Amino acid sequence: MAVAPERQRIDRWLWHARLVRTRGAAAAIAGSGYVRVNGARIDAPGRMVRTGDVITVALDRSVRVLKVMGLVERRGSARTAAALYEDLE
Repeated sequence: MAVAPERQRIDRWLWHARLVRTRGAAAAIAGSGYVRVNGARIDAPGRMVRTGDVITVALDRSVRVLKVMGLVERRGSARTAAALYEDLE
């Protein structure tokens, strides 16, 4: 059984949580300043996130505020993705 990682790149987490369709799109969003981690704007897709971090993402005319509830190594089903975050809106 695989052990969940302690931290993960923000672009991978956004993709695994199915907030974007591709990892490239996740990297572009993270690199362009549309993502905040714990209130601080980030500009690099390599920024690490941990369980408990609060992520604010500007997506398609909406803003989502999410708390990281889990990390996974591989992208899974929509049900698995929904368990990775708690919507704080």
